Amino acid sequence: MRHLQRRDKARYRFRYQSASELHSPNVQTCLLLERIGVAATDFFTVEVWTPVGLVRYHVLFVMRLMTREVHFAGIVPEPGETWMLQTARNLTDACDGFLRGVRCLIHDRSTLFTEQFREILKSAGVEPLRLPVRSPNLNAFAERFVRTIKASCLERMIFFGESALRRAVSEFALHYHTERNHQGLGNKIIQPEFAEFPDGGTIRSRQRLGGLLRYYYREAA
Repeated sequence: MRHLQRRDKARYRFRYQSASELHSPNVQTCLLLERIGVAATDFFTVEVWTPVGLVRYHVLFVMRLMTREVHFAGIVPEPGETWMLQTARNLTDACDGFLRGVRCLIHDRSTLFTEQFREILKSAGVEPLRLPVRSPNLNAFAERFVRTIKASCLERMIFFGESALRRAVSEFALHYHTERNHQGLGNKIIQPEFAEFPDGGTIRSRQRLGGLLRYYYREAA
């Protein structure tokens, strides 16, 4: 296990520090193939106005690095051990768990990722990879997603109640997967609406969250 962690950490460190400078298609293909079966998880926080005042909510998400697909595992004011263990069971569920087919899960050194949490992952065949202290660059894809959702959506809204936060996160997830182009994927959409986008037709705009998120497309003839 220690050998696996040292090897993987060294590989991820090299990639995150130098991948931005490597533009060769062959190199990029190798980097993508390397991430098959690897996922990353992290928390971010959002402040919400509630009847008892301003409450800080924690949002847990998981990303498949190969496809950039993101799953929001839960939204809760104070994540505890019981909640985390149930979340781990949900993620590794044999029928519809988001971590099906994933071999490794990268996470930071938060005390919420307990040994019991890690054991549930291992029992499902997912190897947890705990990052070194103060090394967010080794979880760069997750960190970049947090920046994206906050800058594009959450930091531009004021939330009154948990339901408002959940709706915003849900709408952004749809936009992120089905409407947003991703530079890391060659400006492709993760789950495109059309197999081939039409070249002609009237240009339409799809709005989410009152126009905060917009998607322009050509209407199929």
